[in-house]
Amino acid sequence: MQGTMIVAVLPGTKALLFLQLFVMKKQYYFIGSFVLCLFAVMVSFCFITGKTKPVIIAYVGGFRGLVATDSIDIWRISHINYAFIDVKDNRAWLHNEATDTINLRKLSELKKQKPDLKILISVGGWSWSKNFSDAVLTDTSTRNFANSAVAIVARYNLDGVDIDWEYPAMIGDSNMFRPEDKEHYTLLFKYLREGLDKLKKNTRQKYFVTTAVGGSQDYIEHTEMDKVQQYTDYINIMSYDYADGSDSVSNHHTNLYTSSADTAQYSADRSIRAYMDAGVPPQKIVIGIAFYGKGWQMETTANNGLYEKALKPSRGGGFTYLQDSLINKNGYIRYWDTIAHAPYLFNENKKIFISYDDEASVKDKCSYVKKYQLAGAMFWEYASDKKEYLLKTIAGEFKY
Repeated sequence: MQGTMIVAVLPGTKALLFLQLFVMKKQYYFIGSFVLCLFAVMVSFCFITGKTKPVIIAYVGGFRGLVATDSIDIWRISHINYAFIDVKDNRAWLHNEATDTINLRKLSELKKQKPDLKILISVGGWSWSKNFSDAVLTDTSTRNFANSAVAIVARYNLDGVDIDWEYPAMIGDSNMFRPEDKEHYTLLFKYLREGLDKLKKNTRQKYFVTTAVGGSQDYIEHTEMDKVQQYTDYINIMSYDYADGSDSVSNHHTNLYTSSADTAQYSADRSIRAYMDAGVPPQKIVIGIAFYGKGWQMETTANNGLYEKALKPSRGGGFTYLQDSLINKNGYIRYWDTIAHAPYLFNENKKIFISYDDEASVKDKCSYVKKYQLAGAMFWEYASDKKEYLLKTIAGEFKY
């Protein structure tokens, strides 16, 4: 009405011009509103369907001492899991406090360069899982242990807690273990989530709860993964070490698929399917990639060392070392298992077999993540590939 009244008092040509401008303004307003609405719908669709970039989780080892945080390629990763925080006297404990405090502070400062980078503490690991069973033995001790981990997160301005208990209700590295670990493991995540949610009320910050899990059926049977996943953001499957170097028969240690000739019948695909069958949604599953190789001294040269009798473990090494010094060099020939989607090296003169991940197998794992809409990929361990051959491959596949 107001627009019409204004036109009525203007002379003829000026009135017509004003009317045209008025209509054009309305058209632009409509078009702009339509574009904004369309954008909002697209964003909502991406959120609902989970069409976001897969995560890339880097385990960074602080157990050696000071970490060269300036050399970490933060633009090619989404999360850093600091390995490891120890367990002592039923608390999360900085085993190497002098260097851990420096490392955690410097890692947290990386978020100034990349605000969406997430830094988590990873508690446990192979060597430091000995006291988990005691720490979660009672309801009170479990709450206190969870709160001690949350306190470290708060103190260093971190983003969450990763639990790497190797392994609940199993002996692991000569650990204390109990049948009750199965239920206590679940409660630990419940209390971690509660503690971090409480912290969130003060900081307004999102916090993550994750866990690194074994790739075996035994691990699944000794845990309640359908319940654990309710409290966790990611389940990081350690889809490596399927062959540990002490086996009597050589094998792939980080293969994507199983082969009929594989006596162990382990693979990333089999592990992932087992966790989904156990109640873990695919959008929470993170596939594991090995940045290192495992080797065996073989008895014969048969079958280029694959699935043959092994005499003893031999050096494998990080991927940068393998790429620069061994792959198709110094008598080591690279072979490819088309069924397992896994590379391996064999030195016929020395009778040494090495299983590892390379660019080709990593690309296949990344394609697997995208095909089955998994959460993403993680790798052990950052320092094993200093030249970032494999990290660049992962980042390229996931469009980082």
